[in-house]
Amino acid sequence: MFDELSDKLGNVFAKLRGRGVLTDADIKEGLREVRRVLLEADVNFALTREFLERVEQKAVGVLQIKTIQPAQQLVKIVYDELTAMLGERREGLKMSTLPPTVIMMVGLQGSGKTTTAGKLARKLMLENKSTRLVAADVYRPAAMEQLRVLGEQIDVPVHVEPESQDPVGIAQRAVAQARQLNRNVVIVDTAGRLAIDEVLMKEVADIRNAVQPQEILFVVDSMTGQDAVNTAKAFNDRLDFTGVVLTKLDGDTRGGAALSVQYTVQKPIKFVSRGEKMDTLDVFHPDRMAQRILGMGDITSLVEKAQAQFDEAEAKKLESKIRKNQFDFADFKMQIEQIKKMGNMKDLLGMIPGVGGKIKDLDISDDAFKGIEALINSMTPTERANPDLIDANRKKRIARGAGKDIQELNNFLKQFEQMRAMMKNMNKLGRFGPSQPGMR
Repeated sequence: MFDELSDKLGNVFAKLRGRGVLTDADIKEGLREVRRVLLEADVNFALTREFLERVEQKAVGVLQIKTIQPAQQLVKIVYDELTAMLGERREGLKMSTLPPTVIMMVGLQGSGKTTTAGKLARKLMLENKSTRLVAADVYRPAAMEQLRVLGEQIDVPVHVEPESQDPVGIAQRAVAQARQLNRNVVIVDTAGRLAIDEVLMKEVADIRNAVQPQEILFVVDSMTGQDAVNTAKAFNDRLDFTGVVLTKLDGDTRGGAALSVQYTVQKPIKFVSRGEKMDTLDVFHPDRMAQRILGMGDITSLVEKAQAQFDEAEAKKLESKIRKNQFDFADFKMQIEQIKKMGNMKDLLGMIPGVGGKIKDLDISDDAFKGIEALINSMTPTERANPDLIDANRKKRIARGAGKDIQELNNFLKQFEQMRAMMKNMNKLGRFGPSQPGMR
């Protein structure tokens, strides 16, 4: 979503870096360009003005700093203020000291409330919090069935009352039942409308009053532009919600309105969703989002995703094989499987500093490893364990079995050998020495 914004800001700062020495006029010109970029990206006008006033105040003395390049210092100031614009720091869910914690999902129809409720339930279950979903949308066709199906997919029970047209009563009974069953969390999926209306607002307010939720999460489609900001304000004025979930961040839009939500309602963005799959709900970190917008990548999130798939025993075993120069095709395939579990490939690459802008127009499929896997699967167990055994005759059989030509196989084998040589050199240099705490 923020690719275009990131590119344009990157161009502004690249021009400033290219000048070396900056004058006050250079900085003012640069900030005018930043202002234009933010407004073109649909960032709220008042927010843009306040943002640039703070940046300019802090940039007054940037030319007097001799130890740091002025352009780099200006980028740091913009980064700090962008982080503040997005909410300064991460804010987690408020959990009740007396279970269950009740979470209400509110927003317009089509914002992704039901899917987000399922994603959040999955995330909480992975944190060992017993969770229950509640189908309190009695109007939208198949809403209850959609939530029931999602519950089955993630193995989370769903409270459904198909015959009832009383969402307040459904929510009350679900919370009471969860309390009896000693569930940790109840997530109430409420009804939306195509537009804000008094009936919708009264209903969600009545549910809030009946179940007294610890969290009211406003779910908003990031692609709806300034309407997202207006809707957020209307819901907050009526409900005083506790946090925001931005959905469809994988969409192709300017993204500035999404940046304006936190500023408009002064409520933290708690989660962001980047796709339809159930594992695409991420905790929102203002500083990391600011890094990505400014083209700095997001190594912290990348490492966290890797650690989520990290198997310490397997990592130690793999490290031992690397030390002995015994890394083989079976090990390589295992590493590919771990990477695939981390999420969307293009999104992962975008977390690497300097890579995001270069791949934004590339179509990087999640099936990028299929060809390599096919080649490895076409090998016998003996060949996978002993790469040096693969001669000309074996190559023909492997390529034919994988549906590939010999050239593709040769390229893969060459790249694999280069990787093994690099690992061997790292071992010689002590990079896998005693000080290394496993493959972390």
